[in-house]
Amino acid sequence: QVQLVESGGGLVQAGGSLRLSCAASGSIFRINVMGWYRQAPGKQRELVAVITSGGSTNYGDSVKGRFTISRDNAKNTVFLQMNSLKPEDTAVYYCYCAALSVGASWGQGTQVTVSS
Repeated sequence: QVQLVESGGGLVQAGGSLRLSCAASGSIFRINVMGWYRQAPGKQRELVAVITSGGSTNYGDSVKGRFTISRDNAKNTVFLQMNSLKPEDTAVYYCYCAALSVGASWGQGTQVTVSS
């Protein structure tokens, strides 16, 4: 089992920045991919960004050029730096990881609200 704990959400004005963090514990030696998804009210959960243990990244089209994902393998933590935030970025952001023999795990979610 892998446990994920997010932090860093909150309220920010459009154009501002926020940094999310997610720390993993448990079967951390099996983790390959870590990342973030988000879900806005009435919408499906969507990819924000993911990063492999080797540092390869993949971003959702709507956040490319504005968000940056990074990872500290030694601390089993993934970060999401969000710049130039827009009201449409408002959502609950969920930390995600994929671990060998464990499968997918999700955090409890952290609210990000961007005011216009």
